[in-house]
Amino acid sequence: MIHTEQHEGVLTITLDRPEAKNALSIEMRDDLVAALMHARADGDVRAVLVTGVGDAFCAGMDLRASTVAQAGGGDFEARSTSEALRVGVQAMIRELWELDKPTVAAVNGVAVGPGAHLALSCDFVLVHPGTRFVWSFHKWGLVVDAGGAYLLPRLVGLPRAKAIVMLGEGATGEEAVELGLAYRCVDESALLDEARSLAARLAAGPTRALGLSKRLLNRSFETDLAESLEAEGHFQALATTTSDLQEGMAAFKDKRDPEFRGR
Repeated sequence: MIHTEQHEGVLTITLDRPEAKNALSIEMRDDLVAALMHARADGDVRAVLVTGVGDAFCAGMDLRASTVAQAGGGDFEARSTSEALRVGVQAMIRELWELDKPTVAAVNGVAVGPGAHLALSCDFVLVHPGTRFVWSFHKWGLVVDAGGAYLLPRLVGLPRAKAIVMLGEGATGEEAVELGLAYRCVDESALLDEARSLAARLAAGPTRALGLSKRLLNRSFETDLAESLEAEGHFQALATTTSDLQEGMAAFKDKRDPEFRGR
């Protein structure tokens, strides 16, 4: 199951299935998507934090709930796999990647395959020295999924992404930071506090402007300079309609810290 808690603009989503290393059941996956859709629609949510209970962040999808476990059976249809991905883990990754609000992942332990991509689709990934990112698609004879082919080259570059997917090369703690998979490595005992502090800092920011900047950055690999500059102009125009801009300008004039409202 998952737990959600909303406090001072931060929606915390906690994966809570420690006996299965927080592997995602269909119910957990769907609840996670629903929580992210809630975060998108609720103006009081200004940042999202994702973490797990126990010594694992997320061991990927529970294979007992996956269509690939049925491959080779008499009633199996290959098309069911692509459709299950579309409405399942792909929807989960899409909601996080496209969410127009800042997101933080506190990766408290092992993150495997789709579980790793769940973390990597967040804007800021915090780890501790014992955190492990693991990829094992090649051991199952599977194609990398859950957005990995999109996310990994953007984070670590194409050569390293190929090593991750085709050789199963993983990373721990500081290695993840050095590779570009994670933002910061902190002591295990401080991980959740650091993640909460970061999420709170983001939630106190100009939410709409941050969301628009996030869209520009996420799209930068698919757009040329002219298109990016054009979008930048449109998005800046949108930012000028916010009360947060007025507050930011007033705070600068008054030589004080701004008090943004996310509006």
